[in-house]
Amino acid sequence: MVKVREDQPINPDGSVNIPGWLNRLQDDVTLSNPERVESACELAQRLEQEAASNEENAWVASGASSFRTGLEMADILGELQMDEDTLIAAILYRAVRENQIKLEAIEEQFGATVSKLIHGVTEMAAISQTQMPDDGVVFGQSKSQLENLRKMLVTMIDDVRVALIKLAERTCAIREVKKAPRDKRLRVAREVFEIYAPLAHRLGIGYIKWELEDLSFRYLEEEQYKNIARLLSEKRLDRTEYIAKVIALLESKLQAEGIEPEVNGRAKHIYSIWRKMKRKNIDFSEVYDVRAVRILVPDVKDCYTALGIIHGLWHHIPHEFDDYIATPKENGYRSLHTAVVGPEGKVLEVQIRTHDMHEEAELGVCAHWLYKGTDTNQTSDSYEEKIAWLRQVLEWHEEVGDANGLREELRNDVAPDRIYIFTPDGHVVDLPHDATPVDFAYRVHTEVGHRCRGAKVNGRIVPLTYRLKTGDQVEILTSERTRPSRDWLNPALGYALTSRTRAKIQSWFKLQDRDQNIIEGRHLLEKEFKQLGLNDLDLKKLAKAVNYSAEDDMYAALGAGDLRIGQVLSVAQNLFGETDDEEQMEKFLTNRRYHQGGKGSDDVTIHGVGNLMTQIAKCCHPLPGDEIIGYITIGRGVSIHRQDCANAWQLREDDPNRIINVEWGAKTNHMYSVDIRIRSWDRPGLLRDITLVLANEKVNVLSSNTLTDKKENQANILITLEVESLQVLGRVLNRIEQLPNIIDVQRFSEKRTG
Repeated sequence: MVKVREDQPINPDGSVNIPGWLNRLQDDVTLSNPERVESACELAQRLEQEAASNEENAWVASGASSFRTGLEMADILGELQMDEDTLIAAILYRAVRENQIKLEAIEEQFGATVSKLIHGVTEMAAISQTQMPDDGVVFGQSKSQLENLRKMLVTMIDDVRVALIKLAERTCAIREVKKAPRDKRLRVAREVFEIYAPLAHRLGIGYIKWELEDLSFRYLEEEQYKNIARLLSEKRLDRTEYIAKVIALLESKLQAEGIEPEVNGRAKHIYSIWRKMKRKNIDFSEVYDVRAVRILVPDVKDCYTALGIIHGLWHHIPHEFDDYIATPKENGYRSLHTAVVGPEGKVLEVQIRTHDMHEEAELGVCAHWLYKGTDTNQTSDSYEEKIAWLRQVLEWHEEVGDANGLREELRNDVAPDRIYIFTPDGHVVDLPHDATPVDFAYRVHTEVGHRCRGAKVNGRIVPLTYRLKTGDQVEILTSERTRPSRDWLNPALGYALTSRTRAKIQSWFKLQDRDQNIIEGRHLLEKEFKQLGLNDLDLKKLAKAVNYSAEDDMYAALGAGDLRIGQVLSVAQNLFGETDDEEQMEKFLTNRRYHQGGKGSDDVTIHGVGNLMTQIAKCCHPLPGDEIIGYITIGRGVSIHRQDCANAWQLREDDPNRIINVEWGAKTNHMYSVDIRIRSWDRPGLLRDITLVLANEKVNVLSSNTLTDKKENQANILITLEVESLQVLGRVLNRIEQLPNIIDVQRFSEKRTG
């Protein structure tokens, strides 16, 4: 049964009586500043009138009134006891969505909070624009796609009020859709049923969930809906008279026991009846809770007293009793349910709960919870954490009337670990937080990644290092002749975030010719060393230090992606860095040693077991910068493996108790000054872009000097930086080199004069 609400009060000329509506709203919610809400109503009404009078926007007048829809949304939110900002955002949301007013004007007149709430709801409109999965079955469709859409929706919500406004908006949408074409009815109904009804359920807002389910069911399964509605209608008069007699009898019996009850009949929702018939494979006549009464009592002990009275009056039907007070449902619902053979031998369902439990069941976490502050959901799943967070904010709102403090406190604690991205055809792809278009391309298909040459996000060309966020629609631009770039494997450049992406890129390079890999690897290393100003290195010694017998083997590994440039630099700075020579010390910046299988060295820190002998595993040869684990051997200390080592995976399976957490030793606290020289074609904003890179990398600038050659239109910039390691310097130089107009950037090796 769909919940019915009163129409809005109307003036004699047919317009909405705003003061009358506002007075009715205040029956549900207390407004500290009614004039502010009234001002929002008047603005929304005026905007709609202006839009309707504009010939270009004449279509507005023929559709549902955006102003009246806003009032209807506010009615729904008023029943949930939402604050004034939420009500105003609901009233004005449709005006913003239909481009009748800009968010900047809303913020200027009603404040940043209202503007932010409306912006949050408009971002969630991406869900409505996507294609719902449809495999020809209305219920039980593509589970993974639906779950991604649900998780995506929750990830977008950084304020629980945004979720409630969106639920109110979708409730109004499903009410209005009955006059729309059939394809639109089905699209809206499917979206509401699969996405928003489950969200209302997870938040425990029962009456909204029931309405969304019933109205969706009405359009998705028209014949089934009509059949059940007809059966209910045919029995409505008899059921009403029967329920009235049962209510009178129960009230007298409970009052005789000193309990002051509130007893009423409860209509079973049509979708709930259909679902029970399907789940239990029964006919309509076997649905026992078509005739139902609900008893509200003051205390929990009265619930069980009332249960005893009912079972004393009528015969209890076996297996039809549920104690949700002792064992609440997942969404917090609490009540006693029993089915009995009542008067005239007719089956009757009885629900017994306290008034507080009833508020919880109807309004979910918006109501006054008895279990204040006892949400102990410790699951690591970010979706579940976000749901728990939304519930906690709503609970706080009900307790103190303002959830802002808790909302800010909790927001950083529930950072999503996944983002949800749209493909051009509306499918949802989940990726790790801060993933890039390159990660997205390889997630779609390996060949799409290999042939990626660019990306569009929400219709705009973006760099391949762009950080994606939930709700983005990404289109990968490909070319048949394009191939992966080795730059994508350089962590400092930020192209590929996920190990899955890097593995696919490395696999591609492994398949290439060894001679070509040697050429590419030598070029990569020479370019990096030149940029860093490193000359006259013993490359044979360096190759052996990274576990390759010859220089060409090291180059081939670099070219194939098996060895990262950062690993080589890390070994180089430790291998050659131990010297008292000031120039060499400056060259390598740090003086840490790299111990190959050293005992008790400071390069490996072992958690929780003290200072044990360590050795580097020969199967995978981990290098500083690799993610590593330790395995406790018998008599040989702790063996250090890369985390992705096949032997390490087998050891995890065979003897997990001997696996321990280890990490490379802490970074040096010493800082070293380094000169770098940048040559660039001159342009406005060049220095700003360079300093922004340095600021983002948290690098201190000791001095800067710029000389511009107007004739050649070139800028030569000398900057003195303070860095802690060779890797940091390499990352900074690579970042600067990616800027527009840069010719080259490298370490400045000439001696400065005093």
